[in-house]
Amino acid sequence: MSIEQALLGFTAVAVLLTIMPGLDSAMVLRSAISQSPCHAVVTGLGINTGAFLWGAAAAVGISALLTASETAYTALKLAGAAYMLWLGGSLLWKSFRRRQATADLDQAPAPSGERLVTAWAKGLGTNLLNPKVGVFYIAMIPQFIPEGASPLLMGLALAGIHNLLSVAWFGFIIGAAHLARKTLQAPRSVRLTDRLTGVALLGFGTSLAVRH
Repeated sequence: MSIEQALLGFTAVAVLLTIMPGLDSAMVLRSAISQSPCHAVVTGLGINTGAFLWGAAAAVGISALLTASETAYTALKLAGAAYMLWLGGSLLWKSFRRRQATADLDQAPAPSGERLVTAWAKGLGTNLLNPKVGVFYIAMIPQFIPEGASPLLMGLALAGIHNLLSVAWFGFIIGAAHLARKTLQAPRSVRLTDRLTGVALLGFGTSLAVRH
């Protein structure tokens, strides 16, 4: 397998992984609706930072600990589950506390006070504390490293491809949300989005905690 064949083969797999509905897309969509396009972009950058770090770790063999050490995997799994549960619970709590006057129901919500660095950190944490991402990279990247190629450079290149695809996909989500902003940014829609995302996070965190 040549380097070109490896890049094309991984790209085909990464496209399917990227467009598959999941927590990353939900986080970006939620930021675009309940906060701002800028927050959504930064959230996506945080997610991509986590993916790139996982790819680099897989390339140098660090994330192999997740498959070789049950203790390391369990510790990361529980930390990730706790983070997901906390984040999901926070979204649900805020959505039920958010009260708008009846006259404001058809207006856009007040701009979020969340700092951009916080949005980036949430995206990073969601991805970096998910051991399934590490397992995916350690399982897939070695299969697309041709003989004689540098594992580190090839791993970084493959992770970079995945990130570029994610940037395009997140851009599509943010653009679609922007076009429908009048409907999606109505207070009821924002609360519904926060609640759905919160439930998804709680479900994902619970599944992560109890799954062996």
